[in-house]
Amino acid sequence: MKHAYVFPGQGSQFPGMGKSLAEANPAAKALFEKANEILGFRISDVMFEGTDEALKQTNITQPAVFLHSIAAFTTIENAKPDMVAGHSLGEFSALVANGVLAFEDALRLVSIRAKAMQKACEIQPSTMAAVLALADEKVEEICAAVMAETGEVVVAANYNCPGQLVISGSVKGIEIACERMKAAGAKRALVLPVGGAFHSPLMVPAKVELAAAIEATTFHTATCPVYQNVVARAVTDTAEIKQNLIDQLTGAVRWTQSVQAMVADGGSRFTECGPGKVLQGLVQKIHREAIVEGVN
Repeated sequence: MKHAYVFPGQGSQFPGMGKSLAEANPAAKALFEKANEILGFRISDVMFEGTDEALKQTNITQPAVFLHSIAAFTTIENAKPDMVAGHSLGEFSALVANGVLAFEDALRLVSIRAKAMQKACEIQPSTMAAVLALADEKVEEICAAVMAETGEVVVAANYNCPGQLVISGSVKGIEIACERMKAAGAKRALVLPVGGAFHSPLMVPAKVELAAAIEATTFHTATCPVYQNVVARAVTDTAEIKQNLIDQLTGAVRWTQSVQAMVADGGSRFTECGPGKVLQGLVQKIHREAIVEGVN
């Protein structure tokens, strides 16, 4: 029976996040203060007292979710993961949990990543949409057809669980694809309130900046495998971990496949560390026999 620790991504934030953790745990409080120092502004104030709108800004959201996740992880006594994984941004939290990245270095990378993604979003209007109850293969087929026929960018971006796939691309590409998804039998094809086309070719400008920052950061030996989004399998090689982190910006989040690989490798207990319960729900849908719990 292997114990997996999983970490959420953007979208799990909420006003007041992390406040009770900081109040109840001195180690967590110290982590928040350290983050304020590293980032050069009091992100803890935005997390504890800020509005929903303030927390939705990508340059705030990503470090906030990362910080909350690591603070939650540090409150677990004798946490010894057998395997780790994170959804998109959550991969950086997972790499702190398995010793590959120091907290300070990971926070700096997350901040650079968030700002670079924000800049990429401003270059071209773009968005994402959730497609429900349509086979993955059909979604991929429609995306490919729209791209071939129109030249608009639209790709499968997040394989969240069976029957739930998020697509990403230009505003026009997403609009056309959504209509075709519904016509093909999707229960819903709903445009999401996000800042841009994450995990698509439209994030290429952000990749250059993130790659430079990753290359300049020290990566340590993993204490256990990380199941990375773009390859959906166990990885321990430092060079490969770096490359997968870079590729993740423009590549798909293969969460369904990652959880299936963890289960195939013996994972049976999944602990989600961080805000919300999104991953607990997804893991349960992917593998009904899994034991799931949360620390937030």
